[in-house]
Amino acid sequence: MQDEHFVLDLVERAKTRRDARRGFLRAAGGAAAVVGGLSMLAACNDDDTPLPTPTPTPSPTPTAVTEADVLNFALNLEYLEAQFYSFAAFGVGLAANLTTGTGVQGAVTGGRQVTFQDPIVGQYAREIAYDEIAHVTFLRTALGAAAVSQPAINISGDANGAFTAAARAAQVVGATATFDPYASDNNFLLAAYLFEDVGVTAYMGGVQLLTTPATIEAAAGIHAVEAYHAGLVRTLLYRKGVTDTSIITATTRISDARDTLDGTASTGLLGQGADRDQGIASETVNGQVRSNIVPTDANGLAFVRSPAQVLNIVYLTPNASTTSGGFFPAGVNGTVRST
Repeated sequence: MQDEHFVLDLVERAKTRRDARRGFLRAAGGAAAVVGGLSMLAACNDDDTPLPTPTPTPSPTPTAVTEADVLNFALNLEYLEAQFYSFAAFGVGLAANLTTGTGVQGAVTGGRQVTFQDPIVGQYAREIAYDEIAHVTFLRTALGAAAVSQPAINISGDANGAFTAAARAAQVVGATATFDPYASDNNFLLAAYLFEDVGVTAYMGGVQLLTTPATIEAAAGIHAVEAYHAGLVRTLLYRKGVTDTSIITATTRISDARDTLDGTASTGLLGQGADRDQGIASETVNGQVRSNIVPTDANGLAFVRSPAQVLNIVYLTPNASTTSGGFFPAGVNGTVRST
């Protein structure tokens, strides 16, 4: 049934080089204007009084992203995952003492317990929920007083919910249909699929911005857990998709939508015709669907998303300079919050 479905470092460096070139050209243009103006003043100066040497205006230094900024960015994503899994597995969200901090604290819209038909899926959901709650607790402890509070989160499956908006954008459901992630095992797994793959690529990007060995180790540890979760969810979906190909179609459409949202669709950055974000099956061989449990390039490597690309996905908008939307209707808290 249709209702049951739902940067690369190279890119970042290229953007940095492009911005640097633009900045240089702007500076060069400004310098040329100053030189031209001084020449005109010299020509108009009837006496030999030397012109004063202008004091250059220092260029503003961009604020460096700190390790606390990176961890707080991760904490926002962990709030989202923990709330979704906690509601789905237990019917309640995070404890109130795990949602306070700096910035504007927000409420959770939506969320309810899933009546799992498959006890294995239910057990996995509970295990993942415990892990995500532990991640929130760990990051808040590591950050101490610098921890951001939980922002407003939308995990609703109604007509105005973020899951419905995501499913419509991916054409997993029709333009007027809803997608309720709590209605069935399959819907829950598709919703989890949406989050887990994003989490893996987000932590890969975030680790590159860290410098303290202990912090790198902790972030890498969380990244490994997210990768385990993603592989587990993809495996469950593939197993179900062998007999229900609509599930495989749904994952392909979700992965394509994520590529479109993060701005890398059809770019071929990993090679001619490369597809960065991939569904759970790649092709049919001898009448059997070939699995694709891990989205990798030709070298068997997973890819990286920048914070801006991750925000494009969770905000459900491909537009630049966006500060809110989708699963975070008022935006995330902290310094890193704009696409």
